[in-house]
Amino acid sequence: MAQNFVQSKISPSKVTMFVKSSCPFCVRAKSLLQKYRFKPGHLEIINIADLDIMDCLQDHFLKTTGERTVPRIFIGEKCIGGCSDLVALEGSGELEKMLQSIGALE
Repeated sequence: MAQNFVQSKISPSKVTMFVKSSCPFCVRAKSLLQKYRFKPGHLEIINIADLDIMDCLQDHFLKTTGERTVPRIFIGEKCIGGCSDLVALEGSGELEKMLQSIGALE
């Protein structure tokens, strides 16, 4: 069930971020991404804290990405990791290039 849910949310041309609204790392990652001008529908932030399958999702993330924590950030269909990974990509200038390469920016 968790795998199907995740697969239904990620897409080659969008950024998908799985979060918990109370998580400070999720808030920071969301704030960083909101600096960019995304095309409508190309940034989806999913709060898993309210979902019945939250634990299953986090177990799925552990199995597929090596980490159970949130945020889990997918650029296109590739998981780039969490908040610190996103910050590092932005600091190196790679984040904007990645977002442009999947066609997510206006």
